[in-house]
Amino acid sequence: MAKRSDTQGRLDDAARAGWLYYVAGRTQDEIAAAMGISRQTAQRLVSLAVAERLIKVRLDHPISVCLELGERLREKFDLQHAEVVPSDPLGASSTVGIAEAGAAEIERWLKRPDPIIIAVGTGRTLKAAVDQLPPMECPQHRIVSLTGNIGPDGSAAFYNVIFSMADAIKARHFPMPLPVLCSSVEERATLHDQALVRSTLALGAQADATFVGIGELGVDGPLCVDGFLARDEMLRLIERGATGEICGWIYDRQGRLLDNDVNERVASVPIPSRETSRVIGLAQGKRKWPAIKAALTGRLLNGIITDESTAAHLLGD
Repeated sequence: MAKRSDTQGRLDDAARAGWLYYVAGRTQDEIAAAMGISRQTAQRLVSLAVAERLIKVRLDHPISVCLELGERLREKFDLQHAEVVPSDPLGASSTVGIAEAGAAEIERWLKRPDPIIIAVGTGRTLKAAVDQLPPMECPQHRIVSLTGNIGPDGSAAFYNVIFSMADAIKARHFPMPLPVLCSSVEERATLHDQALVRSTLALGAQADATFVGIGELGVDGPLCVDGFLARDEMLRLIERGATGEICGWIYDRQGRLLDNDVNERVASVPIPSRETSRVIGLAQGKRKWPAIKAALTGRLLNGIITDESTAAHLLGD
């Protein structure tokens, strides 16, 4: 108990120091004086606040190059929304930058006073964005998951974001009580015929705004790494022209959903129509370039949040 109290107390101090530094604009000397600690301790507490993710920073100043790339993406792919964030040439993270931008866009939709339906997919990037959301009271809105929340071993699917959103956003949440992939076409038909599932499917189809991750295919891709597809299944899909996936739905390089045994077993809500919903994909990184390009080419999306290098590649093609 004493150890836990000491740890919590240090985090409290780190949060206070972080607030004074990033929000109040105090110097480290001023923080030290205000908290009655040494300057070195103040510096360590500010660093701890960042390391423990107690501080979340958003860049509000628009960068002209990014704005220009976004506008060119909108024109080339007939998009309603295109946001480009700076690339980190030395960074290894696939979520930094677009997670924060994605959170800001989701927050803008949640702040709307009139009731709307927001549909969310799954994936690491989308979960990182949802983790950036501040607590909000939105009882007028409905938030629905496009994907099942049960993994291949029966456990909760780790990157299903509906439950993370429920922790921060006070709204009505509608998880999809299904596996991500069914064992057979017959099982999917049986599950989709349940009244509870039918209502969730219908709700997802009515989404005003949709946020999805874009998955690359390959033995190192999410569907393989997370255990949904075996290595030989993935290799067969690629041999047949599969290029990317959104919410488990697999498509080719032209963005056309493939007629295969995997898509026949996907339990997800069909990707909402871009004619009736703002369908925004969050993705960046060289490994995802073919999947992103295909999704935009096939008009599976009408919105994209990505980084400079990915945008330049899409426009260069």
